[in-house]
Order: sequence, then structure tokens, then C-alpha cells
Amino acid sequence: MVLSPSSRNSPQGIFCSRTLNLRSISVIGYDMDYTLMHYNVMAWEGRAYDYCMENLRNMGFPVDGLAFDPDLVIRGLVIDKERGNLVKADRFGYIKRAMHGTNMLSTRDVSEIYGRELVDLRKENRWEFLNTLFSVSEAVAYMQMVDRLDDGAIEAAVGPLDYKGLYKAVGKALFRAHVEGQLKSEIMSNPELFVEPDPVLPLTLLDQKEAGKKLLLITNSDYHYTDKMMQHSFNRFLPNDMGWRDLFDIVIVSARKPEFFQTSHPLYEVVTGEGLMRPCFKAVEGGLYSGGSAQMIENSLNIHGDEILYVGDHIYTDVSQSKVHLRWRTALILRELEEEYSALIRSRGHRASLIELINQKEVVGDLFNQLRLALQRRSQGRPAQTLAATNINDDRLFCVCQTLAATNMDDEELTESMQKLLIVMQRLDQKIAPMLEADGDLFNKRWGFLSRAGLWDKSHLMRQIEKYADIYTSRVSNFLHYTPFTYFRSQEQTLAHDSYSFYCSHDETTADS
Repeated sequence: MVLSPSSRNSPQGIFCSRTLNLRSISVIGYDMDYTLMHYNVMAWEGRAYDYCMENLRNMGFPVDGLAFDPDLVIRGLVIDKERGNLVKADRFGYIKRAMHGTNMLSTRDVSEIYGRELVDLRKENRWEFLNTLFSVSEAVAYMQMVDRLDDGAIEAAVGPLDYKGLYKAVGKALFRAHVEGQLKSEIMSNPELFVEPDPVLPLTLLDQKEAGKKLLLITNSDYHYTDKMMQHSFNRFLPNDMGWRDLFDIVIVSARKPEFFQTSHPLYEVVTGEGLMRPCFKAVEGGLYSGGSAQMIENSLNIHGDEILYVGDHIYTDVSQSKVHLRWRTALILRELEEEYSALIRSRGHRASLIELINQKEVVGDLFNQLRLALQRRSQGRPAQTLAATNINDDRLFCVCQTLAATNMDDEELTESMQKLLIVMQRLDQKIAPMLEADGDLFNKRWGFLSRAGLWDKSHLMRQIEKYADIYTSRVSNFLHYTPFTYFRSQEQTLAHDSYSFYCSHDETTADS
């Protein structure tokens, strides 16, 4: 399929952080859950939440009246386990928005609580990063239970707990839902209720395989679940009676990521349809295995590092660990990207108006500062020359900047002009503040855009994506819009002074002409 220019700039585009040439990739590995398999978030996470709450109830926690609210959280937020807060940080770790329990905190509260603190994901004892859509049910349950803890309802039921202890209890309840198999058994019984099929996804992998790429499936899910879900999602869309196993050169189940990328574990071959296994020491093409390690895969295929592209949805388990430990090339699947892309397009008018107001305030603020400086110089008996002249209308601001001597204005005129400018800035602030607050509402009213923290900066999530994912996209089937030989080129990285240099040279060129 030939990619049209419009397809590159679309919600189904593949976006490049670090230049990647698919011609140099000989092996492509895939995660399964939320990568090759996209679940209906409301259905999957809703049921995970239900099981979690039932387990909490059995542990003595008061959960009556609570319901799953997927809009309460978004991927990329960070749980502060010490304070019972959910926070959104910018790329530097500064916290921009926060929620305690299910209540958003004011800008002033955020500043008072976190003014001197940065999010540091290395401090796992305190901060928990919501890496994936699997985090949604856990975060919703935890924030709701923080409300119950603050109300005193939990202590009366199960005894004293702090926010960190509460997080452990919620995590334990959710872990039991997964480990005891209740959730996955229900999904295997009715996969059509939980899985959103993507008919062109199997054809995407078929293109890659026929182009000479070796394909791997590396998943933490067990054999029975993997086989059932892959049959449901792939077999009916493949040609010539192919099955999903025919797509993959090697399949690894129960991989135990991220340890799979970090250390060596025993490798077992799955030898029967019932999942019986026997130990082995080397993976061969066409094999189905359990456990093992990434290093073992490299040795078996006689490849290494940047010859392998690994595609997954979990920033830590899939992307950062394969990048950090093995220098594999990486692709992140970020399904919410489609909704965010569309929301950004619809927000263009709002953002343009907001930026125009901010620019107006900047001009007025500069004029105010010029007058303030003139008054300061005069008070010290020095010349008060500055650039400033204003014509202020109460209904509409019109600023004219020209070279004037501030000494032409007496102290009373300077003070009066400054007061008028202050009023104008206050009125602009009254317009700007609610617009800033509403920026990102089209994506999520509490947290704004996934990739942004405020109007100008990137979110902590976006920084993680840029650092660890060579490319990112909303779904694997987007590769169908590109050939298996595409050269993904990253955008030019601009610096703060780049735009200044450009405009200076542009102005000089214009003036010369």
C-alpha cells in the first residue's frame, strides 16, 4: 500500500523520535495484550475493577456505592503513594495538576504541596507510573478508596492504614483477580465482549513476514490464554487456512517481562495442545516456548541489538527495558493517540485565541516594565530613556511602541500609565486563566492532553516516549500504511535559540530587501 502524504499526518500515522530504517530490521517482536490485541477498555478494565472491588470487600473494605469511572484517570499519570494523590508532571518532573482521592486540587494547593518536589520514577517506594491501560482499573479503585480512608470508613473496618498501605491492599486485590484466573477465564469464554477486532492487523504482519522479516510473539500471558485470544483475533482474517502460529517464527509465552530482558531464566518448549512443557536450551524457528530470555533469542537467531524491533504498549516492561539492556529498536503502541490527535485538531481555534491573548499580555507587560524601569532610574537621578508609548481603550487594547524619551513624562503620568497597564493585564488574566484551565478538555476535562503539561510543555509521559520509543503509533495495523522497507526519519530537534536566530535573520533579510 502506498502511503499518501495525508496519511502521514493523521491519527493513524507512525511518529518518529529516533530515525529508524526498517530495511535494517531483520526481526520484529510483538507483545500481545493491548498491542496485537486491543481490548475494550470499559469492558476489560471495568471487569478488572469489579473483581478488585469484590476482593477488597472480602478483605473487609467498604466498597458499596462505588462504580468504575474510566475518565477519572489517563495513562501517564503518577500515583503519589505517600500522600494519596494522583499527579500529572511535565517533562522535567514538575507537577502541574494533582488530584487527592477523586477531587482535583487547586493550582495553589498543588504549588503549596509540591512546590519543592519533583517526580522521580526511580523512587519506586513512593511514585507509581501509570504505564499502560492496564493501570486504569487499579488507579480508579485506589483513588476512590483514598476518599473512604479520609472519611474514616476504612479504619473502622480493617484497622489503621496509611495511603501507602492502602495502595498495597488495592494492588493485592487486583493481583488476585489476575492470578486466580477469574478475569481471564471470563474473557476466554466471551472474547467478543472484550476484544475489539482489527481485520487488517493479520495482513500487516503477513506483509512483514513476506518481506523477509522474522516475527516473534513475546507475551507474559500463559499458553492457553494466548492461543485462545490469538485464534479469536487472527485466524478468521488470514488467507488460505493459515493460523496465527503460521505468522510467527518463534512464540514465547509466560515470558516474565521485564525480567525477560534483564536476566536469564530456564526455557521450556510447549509440546502439546494442553500446554505440557519440557526443558530445552535453544529456541528454533517455528517453536513455541515458555520463559527464557531475550539474550537466548538473540543467540538462537544469531542476531543482536539494533537488528530487532520490539513493539509493545508498556513503556517500562516492553520499551524501556528492551532499549536499556539490549539496545533493541522500539515501537510504542499508544491507542489513545487517535483520540488525542483529533482533540488537538479540534482545539486549534481555542489554542490560537489563547496564544494571541498571551502575546497581548506579553506586549503590555513589557510596556509596564519599561515604564517601571524609567521610574526607577528617575528615582536614582539617572536618565530615564526607554521604549514605551501606549494608547489604552477600556474595551480594546491597542499598543503602539515607538522610541520615546520617558523623561517627556512626569512622575504622575508614568504612574497613571502603569496603573492603566495593570488593569489591562488583570483583564487579560481574567480571560486567559479559564482558557488555560480548559485547554485539553476535549481529551480529558480533569487532566488535559496526554502528551502535554500546560500550553507550552510536554508531559512526563511524552518525555518517556521520546526517550525510549524510536517510533510510536496508535495501533500495529498502522504499519499497513507504510511499506516494510520504510525509512522513518525523526524531525529536526529545535533549541530555544533556534527560533530567535531564524527570526533575526528573517528580519534582517526583509530589511535588506
